Amino acid sequence: MTATAPPPSPATAAPPPPSTAPRWPARTWALLFVLCLALFLDALDVSMIAVALPSIGADLGMGTAGLQWVVSGYVLGFGGLLLLGGRTADLLGRRRVFLAALAAFALASLLGGLTDNASLLIATRFVKGVAAAFTAPTGLSIITTNFAEGPERNRALSVYTVFGASGFSSGLVFGGLMTGLGWQWTFFFPVPFATAALIAGYLLIPRDRPSGTGGYDLPGAAASTGALLVLVYTVVTAPERGWLDPLTLGLFAAAAALAAAFVAVERRAAHPLVRLGILRNGPLVRANLAMMTLFGAFASFQFLLTLYLQQALGQTPLQMALALLPTGLLVALSAFFSDRLIDRLGTPRLIAAGLIAFSAGYLLFLRVDTDPVYATMILPTALLLGVGFALGFPSVNSQATAGVDDDEQGLAAGLVQTSGQLGGAVVLAVTTAIVAVDHATGAGAATDPEAVLETFRPGLWFVTAVALSGAALTLAPLLVRRRTRG
Repeated sequence: MTATAPPPSPATAAPPPPSTAPRWPARTWALLFVLCLALFLDALDVSMIAVALPSIGADLGMGTAGLQWVVSGYVLGFGGLLLLGGRTADLLGRRRVFLAALAAFALASLLGGLTDNASLLIATRFVKGVAAAFTAPTGLSIITTNFAEGPERNRALSVYTVFGASGFSSGLVFGGLMTGLGWQWTFFFPVPFATAALIAGYLLIPRDRPSGTGGYDLPGAAASTGALLVLVYTVVTAPERGWLDPLTLGLFAAAAALAAAFVAVERRAAHPLVRLGILRNGPLVRANLAMMTLFGAFASFQFLLTLYLQQALGQTPLQMALALLPTGLLVALSAFFSDRLIDRLGTPRLIAAGLIAFSAGYLLFLRVDTDPVYATMILPTALLLGVGFALGFPSVNSQATAGVDDDEQGLAAGLVQTSGQLGGAVVLAVTTAIVAVDHATGAGAATDPEAVLETFRPGLWFVTAVALSGAALTLAPLLVRRRTRG
């Protein structure tokens, strides 16, 4: 494909004037809800299982390494195959790929709840991650190819990404509620919803013609998938094995070699998996960097918060769920206005504001002690996280796909979601190394609450620094543009 300059996007142009919200028929709303539900379940699974880890370990007799892979197996499948998933949707047909992956997600969820074997449990988590790697970018590309760019698409993307943000932010809430019934229910919970979405999707998603008539870049697919799988595997196992261990260094070198091979293949391929020219789209690149810092910081904060509240302070999963309920409520309420904010203010400002809200929430949490007063020490952070998700998450996804041709929407969606998963894997791996506790259970940390808190503080500072760096990267172009105009 010949590289062409992308058309101006709302992320770079001046914010358009306010417009009336588009009126959609019931069938359009039903289609959007199906896609939103699938994304919600994908995001929910990332954070919900974390609450159930202690119960899973006690019931199945899993050691620390095994429990780590209950988390990492999903991240490995999701982050390693997201890029391939997005491009496959473009090449094989979005409807076909979405429905097949959603069916696999539902089946793996059911098997995970039924099994009493640790290895099979980890395998189902990996399969769920792979399935999500196809449903997430495919669902986003279905939206961007069925809703016209501008206010209509902004509204659809806002609703869609609010569901995704709600899944991340409310995963701890639902995880706490389900774990109270038994850890198996954290696996069973998505099954009826995924099944309903599968049936509705079969009836509602428009049939589309695959765009891969020119061929499939198998060498590029193998190199990119291999590089991502090796990289994600390396960063999630490095804290246990050691960052300077010869095997860790060798795996990093292997990931770099595969990435270099991928670039070389794409430059020569007649029909590349990733048109490298898409990376000259500045707003897309900045959106990907913002997603890396946004999700990387939140995943690590969620990890530390779960361990601190449950294991150090002895809170029940339900208590923790209720403590974080305001975050999910704020994100859900933002569905009513986030599209209008994007139309009025543009995505860069909202992404920066979202990352600033996240940073402020993490900074405020640094005041926490061993006897925290909820109203003054936890609630402000929960509210700011909700604001951060409401402003930042829809804007990142909107900016990442704006101005991209229809036949590359799956690619753009896969890129931004891959960035989020890689950010989550890398930042979490570094955070766990800093606090020197087990990636899954917190084993190895002091049991005294005060000592645990002091152990976790460096990790909390690191999380805050990641969020602040994302805000700075987003603010810098805005400040330069303002000085140039001045």
